[in-house]
Amino acid sequence: MPSLFQQIQAGALWDFHGGVHPPTRKAVTSEKPIISMSLPERLYIPLRQHIGVAGQLLVGVGERVLKGQALTAADNSMTVPVHAPTSGMIIAITDHTSPHPSALPESVIVIEPDGLDEWREREPLNFATADTHTLLERIQDSGIAGMGGAGFPTHIKAGLHQPVDYLIINAVECEPYITADDALMQEAPTTIVKGIDILCKLLNPKAVLIGIEADKPIAAAGMRAACSQREHYYVREVPVKYPSGGEKQLIQLLTNKEVPAGRRPADIGIVMQNIGTAFAIAQAVLDDHPLISRIVTVTGETLQRPQNVQALIGTPVAALLDFCGYQAELEQKVIMGGPMMGFTLPDLAVPVVKTTNCILAPSHTELPNAGPELDCIRCSACADACPATLLPQQLLWYSKAKDHDKLKEYNLADCIECGACAYVCPSEIPLVQYYRIAKADIREQQREVLKAEQAKARFEARNARLEAEKQARLAKNQQLAAARQQSQQQNAGSNSVAAALERIKAKQQNATETAQRSHADIVAEREVKKQQARAYQAQQAAAAHTDAESGAQSQSASQNLDATATDPRQAAVAAAIARAKARQQQHTTETAQSSASAPAVTDSQATQNHADKALSQDDPRKAAVAAALARAKARKQQHGTETEQNSALENNGETAASSEAASDKPPSEDDPRKAAVAAALARAKARKQQHGTETEQNSALENNGEAVASSKAASDKPPSEDDPRKAAVAAALARAKARKQQQGAEAEQNSALENNDETAACSEAALENTPSQDDPRKDAVAAALARAKARKQQAAADTRFASEHDENAQAELAKTKGDSA
Repeated sequence: MPSLFQQIQAGALWDFHGGVHPPTRKAVTSEKPIISMSLPERLYIPLRQHIGVAGQLLVGVGERVLKGQALTAADNSMTVPVHAPTSGMIIAITDHTSPHPSALPESVIVIEPDGLDEWREREPLNFATADTHTLLERIQDSGIAGMGGAGFPTHIKAGLHQPVDYLIINAVECEPYITADDALMQEAPTTIVKGIDILCKLLNPKAVLIGIEADKPIAAAGMRAACSQREHYYVREVPVKYPSGGEKQLIQLLTNKEVPAGRRPADIGIVMQNIGTAFAIAQAVLDDHPLISRIVTVTGETLQRPQNVQALIGTPVAALLDFCGYQAELEQKVIMGGPMMGFTLPDLAVPVVKTTNCILAPSHTELPNAGPELDCIRCSACADACPATLLPQQLLWYSKAKDHDKLKEYNLADCIECGACAYVCPSEIPLVQYYRIAKADIREQQREVLKAEQAKARFEARNARLEAEKQARLAKNQQLAAARQQSQQQNAGSNSVAAALERIKAKQQNATETAQRSHADIVAEREVKKQQARAYQAQQAAAAHTDAESGAQSQSASQNLDATATDPRQAAVAAAIARAKARQQQHTTETAQSSASAPAVTDSQATQNHADKALSQDDPRKAAVAAALARAKARKQQHGTETEQNSALENNGETAASSEAASDKPPSEDDPRKAAVAAALARAKARKQQHGTETEQNSALENNGEAVASSKAASDKPPSEDDPRKAAVAAALARAKARKQQQGAEAEQNSALENNDETAACSEAALENTPSQDDPRKDAVAAALARAKARKQQAAADTRFASEHDENAQAELAKTKGDSA
């Protein structure tokens, strides 16, 4: 079985699904030559005449341009520039009705021709010696785009890097009325073949297939003659069938290959170019002639001279129709393109562009208006006629429902909008218009999705950039930290001495702060001790004043006794008055003692708490000082109480005995609190015994009162010689008894003082063990010891004075007895 290439060489042709056979109506213009029309008054050159984006504007209003001068620049691969079709002045750059089914306004450059038709400087190329890049750049700069279809940029198709098996030149021109390519092949086949040669140099295909419809015998013959010297250039005449000129349909006719859905012909090794595009490539490369004009078939029964016209790009359709003798009818319609794939123009001011191949102005009888749209009867004629093997009925339903997913599922994108389905539809449904609207919606949706994806990509790129910067900063910080650590390790030896000095300095500073804090504490404690010492001195001075007053009273009492010794009656009265005063003073002292007992106990407890607090501390010096202060305070209170008791209980021997018995138990040397409690108990017991003694004294005072009364009665009698001596003896005995009781109380005090001295000695010994030389507590203890010694010496002196006074009394008594004898 021969291979595909062998079959192609042998002239084999294949067929495609569907298709229709409308009347061709080409004979009116196919036999006429191409005519160049005169310059119009205005040229409207759209900035975008192809699939892609408009170029960058290079000219401005009021600027004169030359023929072939570029008006825009190609700044990306999907852009081709536009050029000035003739020389003239740019009078405006504005929006104008676009040559599109939507009739939306687009930016155009308005040129007023000056009639000179002056060319810019041109630089032809020798394509045999020029490289590929130079050729592709010349094609793009010349503004060449596909002239038979949607206007895809030619330099992209011609610059493929993948291998190409077949280069197909589409010269079928299957749509009715259109004969522009036929006329071009009849008049310039040699230039077309040169353009094919340039494409072959760029693509290097295995073979070139030129497809021409069978109703163009003159064009087919001219092309065979021009290709006779080229190897692997094959001219093939295809059957007359619409749409055999479609890209996928022609590929299937000539190679029996089908382009997969959603793919391009280049994916199966095939590139297709229009016959008019090949002619424009030859002009651009060989003559530096940009695409500024094209052949347009102007036909229809409303025209007096239908023909193929060489029209400049930007020529208004109205000027073109007028050139051909246009006679409009009522409700006249003008179609740009053929009757199958063209669209009705909303305005005759629409300009001719690079993809414009036909202007049709039919009469009402020639091409009647479509009837009203009826409901689909599901005849399946549209599916039988569809060359892309689609299901137009389902596509119609989903287009009306705007179900884009289903439209994609049924391959709406493969529709070539040939109009065969609408041509055979008995319900007059404009199927192609529905498909065009649905495609526009899908493109808009895809555009929005693309924008969202681009925004997402930018957002992710930004996050990635921020994360990369963050990681870079972290890495840099880690490197810096490692460098610092390394430098510290290197400098560790040199810095060790400095670090040691810093530590020593810190220790010294801490020690200084500690010493300062200790010194502050010591100063504060000294101030407290000084205040306590001042208070104690004030109390001692008050006590000494009280003792002095008591001594003065005793002296005055003794003087009174001596004064009344000569008079027994006066002595008895004085004794009674003294006893009454003693009772009154004793009663006052008891009241004061009872009121002061609670504070005394409270003071004792406070002293005990103070001692406990001092003992709970860690410093033994503070504990010793606190104990000494407590004992000194207790002795002070005891001394005041004893002074009052001694002045009130001069004749109370039992009380002294009780105090002596209570003093037999020495106070605890180790616990000052016990000593204070023992002293308080002794005072309470002494008050109790004193109360009993007062009862006895009251009875004795009653007897004495009777004795005073008897003495008073006896005093009425004449005095006897023996009475004064007896009274003196009695008074001496009373004084001796009082001194004896006083000696007993003093003996009790001496024993307590000895115990206190022992405690103070212990405190002094504890203080001597302390290292401090300037401690004020030690001075306070020494002062307390000195006062205790002074009191002890005073007690001894009082004892000696009492013994001497007793001896004198006994001697006086003996003398009195001797005198009485």
